[in-house]
Amino acid sequence: MTAEGGGHRIGGIGSFTEIALPDLRANEPHVVTVVYTAGYKPANRAWRPLGPYLRVGSDTIPLPMPDDDGCRAMHLPDLGPPTGLNIVPQPTLWEPATGTSGVIGINCQDPTFQTVGALAKRHGLAFEGETAVGFEVADLPRDAYHIVISPNSVTISAGDAGGRFYAAITLLNLLQHGPLPCGTITDAPRFGWRGQHLDTARHFYDPQTICDLLDLMALLKLNRFHWHFADDEAFCLELDCVPELWQKTRLCGEGHLLPALFSGQVSAGGSYSKATVQAIIDHAAALHIDVLPEIETPAHAIALTHVYPEMRDPSDNGAETSVQGYKANAVNPAMPKTWEVLTAIIEEIATLFPFDIMHLGCDELPEGTWMGSPRARQLMADEGLENTDDLQGWMMARLAQVVVDNGKRPAGWEESARGANGGIGHNALLMSWTGQGPGLDAARAGYDVVMSPAQHVYLDMAHTSDPDDWGASWAAFVSLQDTVSWDPVPDPELAARIVGVQGTFWSEFTTQDAQIWPMLLPRIFGVAAMAWQERPPTSDDITKLAYCHFATSGHFMRR
Repeated sequence: MTAEGGGHRIGGIGSFTEIALPDLRANEPHVVTVVYTAGYKPANRAWRPLGPYLRVGSDTIPLPMPDDDGCRAMHLPDLGPPTGLNIVPQPTLWEPATGTSGVIGINCQDPTFQTVGALAKRHGLAFEGETAVGFEVADLPRDAYHIVISPNSVTISAGDAGGRFYAAITLLNLLQHGPLPCGTITDAPRFGWRGQHLDTARHFYDPQTICDLLDLMALLKLNRFHWHFADDEAFCLELDCVPELWQKTRLCGEGHLLPALFSGQVSAGGSYSKATVQAIIDHAAALHIDVLPEIETPAHAIALTHVYPEMRDPSDNGAETSVQGYKANAVNPAMPKTWEVLTAIIEEIATLFPFDIMHLGCDELPEGTWMGSPRARQLMADEGLENTDDLQGWMMARLAQVVVDNGKRPAGWEESARGANGGIGHNALLMSWTGQGPGLDAARAGYDVVMSPAQHVYLDMAHTSDPDDWGASWAAFVSLQDTVSWDPVPDPELAARIVGVQGTFWSEFTTQDAQIWPMLLPRIFGVAAMAWQERPPTSDDITKLAYCHFATSGHFMRR
């Protein structure tokens, strides 16, 4: 990025740029034109400067910008009534019956139904009423259920608490459209992993916003919350083992260790206490959602290396730069401090999060990383490694063993499979994000895979190519229709290895919590449909369902 009009760039890091304005005079108009360089091309409104301010001596003066609340709600055409039931995701089988139901609310003291009732009350949704619900225990798969709705009764069959919970969620969604329809619903999820990711390192979200997201996930039968709380810009979990890490990176901006790299604000950020983390985990558990923590290594580590420079080789003369424009943003596996810090983090997170899987990150390591480090070169010689991918694979396998030693299963992004040693190993779960190809390759290599292709389920991508839209564009413009225009299992021989579908939301373009909702909605409907339904909906059907389903979830956009 450069500036024209009496100014010149004097420095910066990543997307944060400092421009000197020597000709600036009080009470005189001054025009600065920002020019994007280095191959970047602004795609839409989101690429304009965010949060500019003047630094004059020791004072900071925020500059006014045109009113802009970020992403605007997408317009969905009314294409008429959907095929089947008016819910997302659609059940496996719906058999309508004759007659008219008078059921406009249900009465059930089952603890699972009480949880769903509390969810309904939090968001002003219709649920409770006079009709008693009957239960039958049945030999059904995990999370599966069967509902019979007659004119004056509702009977549910399920084999576990998950089945009862999702039956209640189905009834909750149906009740937003009037009396329950008479008929029989038979339902079970296609995948055991039905996820949504949230990046809280680039933008710090209020804990209530996270709980609201968990509520939305529950309404759509999503059951894995991937919490990305560490990245280049911050480590926002208040761990006892590394207090200086979160204390020095929880806030960014003027006077802090790092500037506000994306928002450009004078000061921004925050951190999550262990009590807050526990409250979020408890909220998720009540909704049958597991919380997957991610620590992010070896790259995306500017925050780590600024706090602990001993995690880098001081003799490293490599010039590698990340796609975000950060130099030297990877920790070095040849440095003892790397293992001291990462091992301590893994051990404490293992005690904090009850879910039996821990995500180690491992994406976007810049090409040539460690090749300028004498210590890394010596480690490679000692271990018989030839290149960056080999050393990364060696490091991830060693970290995975630490995770296993702490009673957890490791997970990582698709790059974790790289390296002459076969990658991370240790029965790790991998997430394919650049596309489906790497996920299919990992599945063929024996890894379990969650499909999260950016071209379909990266919900921080702009909806359209319209310059008035909002969001990233490096992978694709992702419409609601795009979220269902793919097959998670294109090779039936790999069906046993492809265990789920997950939506992803990165927060580079988020400066306020409320901006998340029109980005997630309505496209998260497509994520839910692909994760639950055996046969994904057509583009028209998902549009129809999303249009109608705002009766249940559209209020999130007004929060």
